Amino acid sequence: MEATTLFSVLDRSRTREGQDGPRALRDTVSFAQRVEALGYHRFWVSEHHSVPGVAGSAPTVLAAAVAAATSTIRVGTGGVMLPNHQPLVVAEQFGVLESLFPGRIDMGLGRSVGFTDGIRKALGRDRGDAEDFPGQLAELLGYFTGTQTAHPQVHALPAEGLRVPAFVLATGKGARVAAEAGLPLVIAAVRGEDAMLRAIEEYRRDFRPSGWGERPYVVLSGTVAVAATTQEARDLLLPEAWSTAYSRTHGAFPPLMPAEAVLATAMTERERTLFEEARRGHLYGTADEVAAGLEKLLARSEADEYLVTTSTYDRAALLDSYRRLAAVLGLSPLPTPV
Repeated sequence: MEATTLFSVLDRSRTREGQDGPRALRDTVSFAQRVEALGYHRFWVSEHHSVPGVAGSAPTVLAAAVAAATSTIRVGTGGVMLPNHQPLVVAEQFGVLESLFPGRIDMGLGRSVGFTDGIRKALGRDRGDAEDFPGQLAELLGYFTGTQTAHPQVHALPAEGLRVPAFVLATGKGARVAAEAGLPLVIAAVRGEDAMLRAIEEYRRDFRPSGWGERPYVVLSGTVAVAATTQEARDLLLPEAWSTAYSRTHGAFPPLMPAEAVLATAMTERERTLFEEARRGHLYGTADEVAAGLEKLLARSEADEYLVTTSTYDRAALLDSYRRLAAVLGLSPLPTPV
């Protein structure tokens, strides 16, 4: 399979059993270096506040560390949750990043607001702040172009005059926001593949060309696991699936456990149901099986790019999966330094 669609990577800086948050962040930076060497297009990091099991709370700071440790791969956020922040501060942060690493920074933006009432209160936000995402987005972009009108005579320096590619992380409603703003769309099959494809169709139909994009640009987001056997690839999904199921019943993500420990865990009926649900909808298998699955999905979606979001306990197995996927795609690895 020769990749005509770009392939990129998102790492959520998940903690692992027996390892702390600082280790997870250092692992993210190291992982980015390996992903770059394999020939992937972008490396993005995420934002979570007061969520046990996820160390990435300051994505622009982590993106700076990743960019400093790499040299060619694009680096960005998947994403900065704009309702959690003042658009001026976000513009300034990305202006600094683009100034330090020109031509390599991406600004992925989401509309989620803090995970719980307590977190939202600590951030000085409430649920309603997510409803003004279109206005926040317009203000943010206006700081780069010097055209924002929410705060006359306020300028975001050094962002003003720079152009950092912006992406909207979205489901149905967010897809409309991306279309109206003329921005690329990043979307996952959270509500199923058919629902995702309908949202993509509506995004393309309603897209308004802008100074940020002349045509629709679709980035699919999802888990892809490749291993020597189908069973090995399936096992890679178990730690994240259990962590997801646990979070939905206990309100916190536990550190990722080894696959064998997950299989030995006693689950309630509710946990078992959520665990099985969390294992569905992913692409996994041998190289041939994954190639066939990707070809089918990319043909249906006509996506421009795929953002791979795979997490698992075993870092070596995770890197091997990305290495096998790069071979499936025919990516061009960086030359080994002499």
